[in-house]
Amino acid sequence: MMRKYGLGADNVVDARIIDSNGKILDRKTMGEDLFWAIRGGGGASFGIILWWKIKLVPVPQNVTVFSVAKTLEQGATKFLHRWQQVAPFVDEDLFIRVFIQVSNDSKTGNKTITTVYQAQFLGDSKILLNVMQKSFPELGLTRNDCTETSWIKSVLYIAGYPSGTPTEILLQGKATLPKIYFKAKSDFVKDPIPEITLEGLWKRLLQETSPLMILNPYGGMMSRISESAIPFPHRNVLFKIQYLTVWQAGDEAEHMEWIRKLYSYMAPYVTMFPRQAYVNYRDLDLGTNKKSSTNFIEANSWGYRYFKDNFNRLVKVKTKIDPDNFFRHEQSIPPLPQTQGHI
Repeated sequence: MMRKYGLGADNVVDARIIDSNGKILDRKTMGEDLFWAIRGGGGASFGIILWWKIKLVPVPQNVTVFSVAKTLEQGATKFLHRWQQVAPFVDEDLFIRVFIQVSNDSKTGNKTITTVYQAQFLGDSKILLNVMQKSFPELGLTRNDCTETSWIKSVLYIAGYPSGTPTEILLQGKATLPKIYFKAKSDFVKDPIPEITLEGLWKRLLQETSPLMILNPYGGMMSRISESAIPFPHRNVLFKIQYLTVWQAGDEAEHMEWIRKLYSYMAPYVTMFPRQAYVNYRDLDLGTNKKSSTNFIEANSWGYRYFKDNFNRLVKVKTKIDPDNFFRHEQSIPPLPQTQGHI
């Protein structure tokens, strides 16, 4: 619902945190600077978050979801090129993301690319079909593609649970899964990626065993919130890309090399100066802190990609709240050295 209401972090109204001195603070006692920093700046850099208080938002009694797949043989390239021009600007009640995977063609059995358009609409199917007919008729959405359900059940649908799964499963801990390995990277896109570039992308995806790309559209409320309202700065973009490669065992280096080459290929078609990245898809390729210390200059390499100009303010807050760097990890916010003064 980010295109309608912004991020979860945009809707936080209070929090409770344990700071480096062991004090338990709420919004009033932590102050607005720290409250700003923890809403997207990484709580693990500033303390231990105990709870969030989040503003509730209205949703209709029923929402509509759908998943429509298009393969290369069905014109996936043109569909995706059109999606880029539609999804960030369509009615903000509608969120259409795209999964891109390698699959086997049902007729020939040959490897192909499948793009799956998965959506949630804050309204009934009749209104949704009208919106799609005006904005994205190329997808060919029909009433049979649509499922009307409650918002909480749509969460199960989006998460990939089988139909009929009780909502109580959301209260349970994560199930034990087979051990898998993965590498993820991210990008943000400001201009539609050309069709010829998408065709080159397909060739690269077909070289990997289990690749996955997820494209999330922005626009709507996301574009109306200031880049500095909270640390998350990625507002004026069309969509976000997550790249993934997954493997169970074997040659890790082979998969890592593949995704890094893919990332390099996409460089001319995504944000630049900095090439933005999403902090929740931690990417240690962008740079890391040393084990026992952090360095402001070195941290710039990833700090500006995750936070843009908000990184400087996060460093100021860190220096004030945790000058001894008690809370740290590979990409935590660094404090300025005591003798370095201010930014």
